[in-house]
Amino acid sequence: MLFRWISSVGLCIALLGAGPAWAGEVQVAVAANFAAPMARIAMAFQASGGHAVKLSSGATGKFHAQILAGAPFEVLLAADERTPALLIDSGHAVAGSRFTYAVGRLVLWSVTPGLVDDQGKILSSGNFTHLAVANPRTAPYGAAAMQVLRARGVAEALAPRLVTGESIAQAYQFVATGNAELGFVAWSQVAVPGRALAGSHWRVPDSLHAPIRQDAVLLQAGAGNPAAQALLAYLKTDAAREIIRAFGYET
Repeated sequence: MLFRWISSVGLCIALLGAGPAWAGEVQVAVAANFAAPMARIAMAFQASGGHAVKLSSGATGKFHAQILAGAPFEVLLAADERTPALLIDSGHAVAGSRFTYAVGRLVLWSVTPGLVDDQGKILSSGNFTHLAVANPRTAPYGAAAMQVLRARGVAEALAPRLVTGESIAQAYQFVATGNAELGFVAWSQVAVPGRALAGSHWRVPDSLHAPIRQDAVLLQAGAGNPAAQALLAYLKTDAAREIIRAFGYET
């Protein structure tokens, strides 16, 4: 009896010790604008539960095409609400799993101090050669940027000056490297917690474009993965929302 009791205790200790080895991994496709906050969230999530997170960032439209073609992503954090809805309708995502994890803000930004005024009047003055935007066909922030240009009545006049990036990350790089004097980027890309805001900017009023509601959804590839479900649940926690708000998003 003593031997059996000792053996049982030893088995329990062994199982408890093996706990971290059971932790899983989740493959996440994340919109380029949300790459930095998601990296911090992923670290906090892994520390809290042991699940590893493998992130791939890019344009939401590109991810949509890749998922339809069979890419093994398990969670999508889109830059819009339309793409997750389409994936549910086509059977590539789990019905009832979609929710808004963040509401984005658009900003007109330049690395040059004083170039961009706080009313965005530079768009009408034309005191620049190149204006960077994300591809409006695949990147929701690019679509929002074009809505702003049309609302200001300068879309046609500025068309020859547009430099189009594949994603909002590439649009940011065009401005950061000086290949474009200014550009429409995500507020989260320039208002990084703990880092001084460089250059000059105009935070675009929400009234000039459709709301940038960013939805998350569980993809069919992750329907049976507890790590994928746990990550989506973690995005709704106060800890995750604190990080999201720190980067300038609304929750």
